[in-house]
Order: sequence, then C-alpha cells, then structure tokens
Amino acid sequence: MPMNNDLKIQLLQSGVRELVRLETEQVDIGTVCEIVLGLSIEHLDLRLNTHFKFKSDTELNGCLGLRKIRLADSSKLVDLSFVHFFKNLKVLELEHIPLQSLDSLCETSDPVTSLQMIYLYSADHLKITRRCFFCLRSLSTLVLPMNDISVIEDFAFEGLEKLQILNLQHNNISEIKTFTFSGLDHLESLMLDYNVLKHIEASSFTNLTSLQNFSVGCLMQPSTETSKVQINLGLIFGTFPSNLTHLYISSCSRPMNIIIGSNSAPRPGLTLQVYGKEVSLEDCERPFFQSVVGLNIITQQFLCGSQFPGKYFKYLENIWFQPQTMSSFVDLVDLNTLLHLKGIHFQKTDFSAQPHVKTMFHNLTELEYLKFYLCRIPSLNEDLTRDLKSLKLFILIEAQEFSLMENFPRPLANLQLLFLSNVVLRCSCDNAWFNEWAELQKQIQVAMVMTSEKKGYACKNANGLQSFKKFAQANCFVDMEFVLFVSTSLGLLFFMIVVLLHKLSGDYLLAFIYIARGWVEEAMRGNTKGRYQFDAFVSYCGKDESWVVDELLPNLDRRGPPFLRLCLHSRDFQLGLDIVENITDSLYKSRRTLCLVSRHYLRSKWCSLEMSLATHRLMAEHRDILILVFLEKIPARQLSAHHRLARLVKTRTYIDWPKDLQKQAIFWDRLWAKLAPDLVRRK
Repeated sequence: MPMNNDLKIQLLQSGVRELVRLETEQVDIGTVCEIVLGLSIEHLDLRLNTHFKFKSDTELNGCLGLRKIRLADSSKLVDLSFVHFFKNLKVLELEHIPLQSLDSLCETSDPVTSLQMIYLYSADHLKITRRCFFCLRSLSTLVLPMNDISVIEDFAFEGLEKLQILNLQHNNISEIKTFTFSGLDHLESLMLDYNVLKHIEASSFTNLTSLQNFSVGCLMQPSTETSKVQINLGLIFGTFPSNLTHLYISSCSRPMNIIIGSNSAPRPGLTLQVYGKEVSLEDCERPFFQSVVGLNIITQQFLCGSQFPGKYFKYLENIWFQPQTMSSFVDLVDLNTLLHLKGIHFQKTDFSAQPHVKTMFHNLTELEYLKFYLCRIPSLNEDLTRDLKSLKLFILIEAQEFSLMENFPRPLANLQLLFLSNVVLRCSCDNAWFNEWAELQKQIQVAMVMTSEKKGYACKNANGLQSFKKFAQANCFVDMEFVLFVSTSLGLLFFMIVVLLHKLSGDYLLAFIYIARGWVEEAMRGNTKGRYQFDAFVSYCGKDESWVVDELLPNLDRRGPPFLRLCLHSRDFQLGLDIVENITDSLYKSRRTLCLVSRHYLRSKWCSLEMSLATHRLMAEHRDILILVFLEKIPARQLSAHHRLARLVKTRTYIDWPKDLQKQAIFWDRLWAKLAPDLVRRK
C-alpha cells in the first residue's frame, strides 16, 4: 500500500514489535527507514516508480539494520552506491532494473565487504563489461538469469575471489572464450544452460578447479538444425575438476555427440545429466564413466556406437530415463550388468519393443527403488522381479493395458510399498488375483490412486474401459479349491490305474490290445469255413531251433498227404511288423498252438508272451487249441516259478519227448493223431 505519515504512526503504535518483511511502493526514504527501525525489519521490498537514489545522511540511519533489499520495476538507472553505507546488507535483489545500475556499485575504489548475494532478473541488458564486479570482494552468489545477456567480456568477473555460485541461465550467450571466467578460482557452481552456445574455446574452464556443479546448453554450433552438436569435454576442461559432482550437458532438441577426450576423472560420485534428441558418447572406455553414480537421460536414444552404454558405468547407483515422447530405446539388457544400482526411473519408455525385457533386471540384487511413469509395458511377472530381493519401493503411474501376473510379487521379499496410480489393466483373469491379494496383504503397503470417475481400478478390452472388479466377478470367480480337488483326485486315480495296469501286465499291455482285437476278429469270423491260414502255431525258443528243423519239420510239416501247415516265426513272420503284432496275428491265424517247452523256453521273454497269449485265447474260446510238448524233464520246483504253465500242466494232458528212438515213433503218431482231425475237417 502507499506509505504516508498517518499509516506510519498507526503501524508504530499497533503493538507489533517485529516485522520480517516490508513491501511497499516508493515513498520518502526517511519515513520508510523510521518504520524499518521501529519494527526491526530486516527485509525491505520496494517497488520503484520514479528515478531513485538513496541518500547517505542521517535519514538512512534507520535502515542500517537491513540484511536484504529488493528493488523492482524501474525503467531508469538506480544508484546502488548506498550498498557501501549499509554495512549489514547481505542480499541485493534487483528485478526489472537496468544492468548498468551495477556500475554504480564500483564507482569508488572502496571494496564492498558485506554484500554476499546479488540476484538480477529481467534486466534486458546485452553485455557484461570487464571488471564490472571488481569491488564485490565478499560476493559468494551472483545470479543473472533471463537478462538477455549476449556478450561477456574477458575478465568480466575478475575480483570475485570468493564467488562460489554463478548463474547465467536463460540468456543469449553464444560464445565462451578462454578468459571469460578468469579469476573464479573458488567457483563451485556454474550454470550456463539455456543459452544459444555456438562456440566454446579450448581451455575455457581449465582454471575452474573447484567446480562441483556445471551445466551448459543449448549447444547450437552446427549450422543446420539436423546436424549433430559436438562437445569435447577434455578440450574445454583439460583435466576434470576432482570435486565435480553434477554435470549437465544439453543440446535441447538436437542430436549431440559427447567426446570425453581426457584420461582424467572426477572423484566417484558424479551425476551426469544429458539432454538432446539423440545423445551418443565417444571414448566409452575412459575412467570418466567409472566416476558416474547418477545418470539422467533426457533423450530418445542414448548410445555408445550402436548400443546402450550401460556396461561402461560400472558403479552407477541411480538412473533416470526421461524422454520427452514415448521412446523405444535400443536393447537395454545391459542394465543387468549394473550391479550397484539402487534406483531406476523410467518415463515414457516402450518396453513392448525390448527384446530382453524378461532379463533386463536380473542380477540387480541391490535395487531398492523402481518407478514406471507413462510407460508401455505388456506384463509384470516373476521373470522381471526374479532377482529384486532388496526392492523396497515399486511405483507404477499411468500404465495402460498390461497384465499383473500372480507370481510378480513372489521374489520381492523386502518390498514395503507398491504404489499404483491411474493404471488400466488388461481385462484378463490372469489379473483377478490382485484385488484380494491387495486387501489381505499385511507385509506390503499397497496404495492405489485413481481418478474420481473410477471406482477401483479399470481394465480395457474390445468393449472399452470397464470396472475390473465387475469383470472379474462376472468372468473369473470360480471355486478354485473344488476345481483343484477334482483335478487332483482324477489325476491320482489315473496315475493309480496306469501303475496298476503296468504292474499287472508289464510288457504284456500291448499284447492285451492285440488279444482284444483278436477276440473281435474271431467273433466277426464266426465259423466260416477256411478261416485259418495255419494248422498250428509253433511256439519255441530260438535255441531249440535245431530240434524243430531236424525232428519236427520232417515228421509233421512234410508228413502226408495230407500235409500240415505249421507257422514258424523264423520263416512265417512278416518283415518290418511289430513282433508282438506278428505273434498275435500268427496265433489267431492258426487252429492250434504247439508249445515246445524247455529250460531255454522258460527263460525266454518272448516265449512267455506267446504262452500267455495262447492261454488267454484258450480261456476265451473254450476249445482244445493248446498242445504242450516237453522237450526235456523240468523239475516241479522250476515250473512253479511260471505259475501259468504250472497250472496248465496240472489241468491238461501234455506230451514228453522221449529219448528212446522206438518211443519217438509213437510220439509222432500221437501228435499226428492230435492234429489229424483238423486235416480231415479241412478236406
């Protein structure tokens, strides 16, 4: 409000003992200083509307306690020589004050020892002249943004021996020369970003050995907007400042190439921030990269050659991906080589185009913070979180149409907060577990923030957005315990049946199939005349084949007429056919089965199978189709091990092969007589 004598009296008599700040339009300086003294004011904010000049006489004594003065809105020069008079003044802030007003600070040779900070905004001045700040021996902070500065003369900052912070952001500086920042030996922070820098001379920052924070851009040196900006850090720094902790390099919206160009490196602890349409690095094997613990990428691509340079940042602890538009970075699988990572922030990153997204976070056992903001990610599952055993905070904001698989949180043993904001799931029963899990979860705090229009989180399918809770209730809720019980019971029953069949039949399971087929074929054939191809199927061991050739064939197969037709596996089995199928087919194509039993026969797996098949046929047809011939004496105890044959011997008549030659003729007559009726019927 406008200050006048009446208001001054009211303020001083109001009972207010102390006022932090007084902001008013320009009035008589004596009146203002009386109020400043009476209310112990330390911060004076004056809006100027006429030419202004402080007087160094007794009327200013009331203002001697001021520690900060802000002057604003003067279209004419302001005499700042009063600063010499105010010995307690630490901060001078000027807004819309002509920059030439600073010349009045150093008109005399007396140094200004109290002033520590100067802030000058929107001065619309084009040039900083040489030694214009020379008298400000105690100045530690000089902030000059948005002043339309285009030229800085050599040695412009000479005399500022204690200056630690210099802010020249948002000006029109196009060139930095070798001696532009000469004399700033203790400078810790230099901000040159958002200037149209077209040229930086070699060794421009060599003397800034105390530098900790350095930002530069927008680099614009190429003549065309599509050509790539290039900066050689080794060329402009010489040796990197050992205490450098933050380095920001920007080409704004243009592609940029950064050359390290030096084998020196800051101490470990550097945060590197790059901003450009596409940023590529050279000298990726230099020690510089091992000093970087924080990496902020504001670009669509970040490359060393044609690959993501993650493996060169061996001690990286935090990384931020912040492209301005949705970006499909090159393969980011090298993230899993950064074993010291503690935090990752993704913004507008398309993971659907990542070929190794499942293994991208493997080996990151120290990761504690993982954030996805406006990202495109198809699925969150156990493959992604397998090694994230130290993760404490997982944040997902504005993710669209993804699946949150039930095994996703399983490896996250130390997760404390799962934060979801305005997410849209895919309408799938794969996600139905989440709602109940979030409600019942005790170890992990699950926070969900949704827009006011949504009740709970939404999902999307061909029909558009809908409530996921309603979708799940309509499509996904089944009695899973009952389903599991039934499926498990059926599985066990099937397993028991398979085991039982295998136990009972063993190698004969396939034979049973052929037996069943034989029964069916037998029933279909009925009593049709001439349905048998052989008179007898001879079951014998290969080791007894000499007896078959020398004795059996001459006395049966060649005896006649009429002649018997015998089926022998050595001559009548079909080549290439399964042996079990050969046995079964031959057995059912023969009227009878002749088993030549010997010790070799009892030890043969295939002979045992032939005996089993013949026995099953005997029981099925209830006809005298099985003839047993013992080629040698076999003790009862040895037969007892073959229970099927032992039962047959007890219930059926069998023939022994005699060693006496006279009795052998009787043997063949008896065997011929057994088969002769079949020959007669066949005629």
